Amino acid sequence: MNINPDIKAEDFAEYISSQEDKGLLRFLTCGSVDDGKSTLIGRLLFDTKLIFEDQLSALERDSKRHGTVGEEMDLALLVDGLEAEREQGITIDVAYRFFATDKRKFIVADTPGHEQYTRNMATGASTADLAVLLVDARKGILTQTKRHAFIASLLGVRHVVLALNKIDLVDYSQERFEEVRAEFDQFAESFDFDSAVAIPLSARFGDNVTQRSDKLSWFNGPTLLEHLETVEAEKEEEGGPFRLPVQWVNRPNLNFRGFSGTVTGGPMRVGDEIVVANSGKTTVVDKLVTMDGELSEAPSGQAVTVTLKDEIDISRGDVLAPANNRPDVSDQFASHVIWMSEQPMYPGRPYLLKIAGRTVSAQVTEIKHKIDVNTFKHLAGKQLELNEIAFCNVALSHPVAFDPYEANKETGSFILIDRMSNETVAAGMVWFGLRRATNVHRQALDINKAERASLKNQRPALLWFTGLSGSGKSTIANALELKLSERAKHTYVLDGDNIRHGLNKDLGFTEADRVENIRRVAETAKLFVDAGLITLVSFISPFRSERQLARSLVEAGEFYEIHVDTPLEDCAKRDPKGLYAKAKAGEIQNFTGIDSPYEAPENPEIRVSTVGRTPEDIADEIIDRLEENGVLERALEWHI
Repeated sequence: MNINPDIKAEDFAEYISSQEDKGLLRFLTCGSVDDGKSTLIGRLLFDTKLIFEDQLSALERDSKRHGTVGEEMDLALLVDGLEAEREQGITIDVAYRFFATDKRKFIVADTPGHEQYTRNMATGASTADLAVLLVDARKGILTQTKRHAFIASLLGVRHVVLALNKIDLVDYSQERFEEVRAEFDQFAESFDFDSAVAIPLSARFGDNVTQRSDKLSWFNGPTLLEHLETVEAEKEEEGGPFRLPVQWVNRPNLNFRGFSGTVTGGPMRVGDEIVVANSGKTTVVDKLVTMDGELSEAPSGQAVTVTLKDEIDISRGDVLAPANNRPDVSDQFASHVIWMSEQPMYPGRPYLLKIAGRTVSAQVTEIKHKIDVNTFKHLAGKQLELNEIAFCNVALSHPVAFDPYEANKETGSFILIDRMSNETVAAGMVWFGLRRATNVHRQALDINKAERASLKNQRPALLWFTGLSGSGKSTIANALELKLSERAKHTYVLDGDNIRHGLNKDLGFTEADRVENIRRVAETAKLFVDAGLITLVSFISPFRSERQLARSLVEAGEFYEIHVDTPLEDCAKRDPKGLYAKAKAGEIQNFTGIDSPYEAPENPEIRVSTVGRTPEDIADEIIDRLEENGVLERALEWHI
């Protein structure tokens, strides 16, 4: 290793101790692609002599194979560890590196500049105290530069350095530096940074990185390393009341029951009166237990197991907090959302939301505005595309405990997860709870669903017909309702065309409108099921996620997905409304099966083929299947 090669073995313990006493700065490098982020970190590691000899040998070898700077060592390869990154010459993943000087320890995140990997940049910014925003002196401020600066500000990064890199390629021009700095100051003044410093440098040649350069004698500010060593960026350990999101109920034996998690915010102490945020139950901290023994006080960042004076119900995802300073508990809040998926986000589409160790179903109910990263103006929008940022209202299936993100990052941040693919599709920052969540309460009713169904002497059910336009859904649903009526069953059919003449007359056929169309119908169908009816819904409902939403709204065993599996060719031949002909002629846009996708059910409860069969035969088949599953049992048998 190239650091202190003459250090003696007997001095090693003293050296380690001195390292532990230093402050720690977490920072990230960000900016547009090919602005020199990886080279800058490589330069910092090289100049602070924190590279092993075998790393230097490998670097020399890799520079000849993958390098972009001729015969010189390509310092970017110290960080660009993925083979795909080396071949493409870009950073894809977030690479973390540690180094230290006599004054401070550092953890640096090298984040991608390519727009496709903006999600990775947000990951690096979520734990950073400072952002080094690199700008190519030749190109100046770009869209991705502004996007990264905005995301850093949004995620609570308090300090930023504008590193005007490749100053050597503009002949170390002071005029160019002042020009770019003025442009940066203009768009950054709306951000809430505690400090913003501009430094001209050349990562390739080391000018103004760790050492001052004679070629930049006109610059009187610090080198980059000097600024990193002296910026006051340590986080306040007691910046707010403590929070303990419970990660695990620790029950190794009958004599011990503790609740494990990591303290955030201020310290947690033995004897503190605490509250379980969701239930409102209060108790007192009895012990704070760690692997190294018991503590009287657990500071922010401490992993700990808490035992309590009283036996109260606590589970994973609950949040423990001071009894006199509780977090908000609500099933609705307003938040900033960074969309990270190539699949667009539509209001009303169901997702899983994970916050402070708890996972619940959620949906964005409204996009209040999108944010233009060039002008930072607020724009209207009905959907979110990859890397777009918006201010949204979010509704949850169950209340959760949270704080505003600016008060507590751990309990104020969340992710959205696609229910079908399990992909993380968005990162969010809670801004405030919505008052409507606390002002609107469910009204208790004396007559419930079971009693309504009992009056009708039947089991309620939701029969969801899905298939392409022209597949025969409505015809089959109509035939089925006739047969159910003959059996004295109480039914109602919600048909796609009929609903669009009333409830959904304001909706078009874009993907966003289709999502909202199904959301409204699913909520309506839920009410019909609650009334004790056998409800038949006939909609194309092309997206699996919306059909899953409908399923989640009713009780287990009440939802039956019926796939009317008619091939596209047969639907087009039937074309009862002439829609396929118009769609193929370009007269209708976003037509399912032509220029808009249909996601066929993977495991429907019932799948029927219509080719060569009458609607009555198919209805009889469905009734047989429903009888097998007990759907047509009498209400009395259902209660038993």
